[in-house]
Amino acid sequence: MKFFITGGAGFIGSNLADEVIQRGHKVTVYDSLVTGHESFIQHHFGSPNFQLVKADVLDVSLLEKSMEGHDVVVHFQANADVRGGIHNTRVDLEQNTIATYNVLDAMRKHNIKNILFSSSATVYGEPEVFPTPENIAPIQTSLYGASKYAAEAMIQAYCEYYGMRSWIFRFVSFIGKRYTHGVIFDFIKKLHHNPSTLHILGDGQQRKSYLNVSDGVNAMLTAFDKANDKTNIFNLGHHEYMNVVDLADILCAELGLQNVNYTFAGGSRGWLGDSPFVHLDVSKIKSLGWMPQKSIREGVIDTIQYLQENNYLFEYRD
Repeated sequence: MKFFITGGAGFIGSNLADEVIQRGHKVTVYDSLVTGHESFIQHHFGSPNFQLVKADVLDVSLLEKSMEGHDVVVHFQANADVRGGIHNTRVDLEQNTIATYNVLDAMRKHNIKNILFSSSATVYGEPEVFPTPENIAPIQTSLYGASKYAAEAMIQAYCEYYGMRSWIFRFVSFIGKRYTHGVIFDFIKKLHHNPSTLHILGDGQQRKSYLNVSDGVNAMLTAFDKANDKTNIFNLGHHEYMNVVDLADILCAELGLQNVNYTFAGGSRGWLGDSPFVHLDVSKIKSLGWMPQKSIREGVIDTIQYLQENNYLFEYRD
């Protein structure tokens, strides 16, 4: 099959591209390279099974032209900063919801029937049920979550109207190879500037589930291979979770730092719209035979080691 991956030069997209090509399929990466990196995909340059289109999903004419002839669309390109919508209220609408509409309508015009979509655990807002199953009706607490939930609804409507099939994945925070943003990245960057003090948003007791990107990619492809409903919605997370202070302790130990002073912004959440506890019910994806191969602790250590070996990534973030 021929896969069209928006955001395919990013953290998760590039890992998925690797796996899809490894399985013998062809891949077109469509990426603006604003947050994606050529270095993540350059090992495919020159391969007859790989093509890179440097463009944004908001460029409708180029998107439509580039998508023609593909069998599967994997839509990753989006605003990845959950907090960004607090100060720029259009970014999630444009980069997440409108961008998804552009992808779907290009699919409609080219009669492409399969879409895999990266949604988010943020669509659940602050649920009262843990682990949180896919059938919880969420109340939105962030513009980011609302934009992803709106995109999910639009995908479902296109599936009904135009005979498409969708695989919608509600992610926890992914970690691992090519990780470029999130709490581990931010903590290491802070400690590079001041190795004696680490400022932590919230009270440090926020509990989060993290999933290694290799496990996440395998989960997505397992669902694509085995789930055959018109719309397939899966939580992708770990059966474990970890609080932020424990993560900070592991990070400081891996960096060889002792007696680091933790300071806290206070409150139960790191920012407006941040859920203090993220723990998804992953029994649905496990029922297809998938299991995470790495513990959260192993994934955190892998991520720290990767970032230490690829310090150049810190140059791209203020």
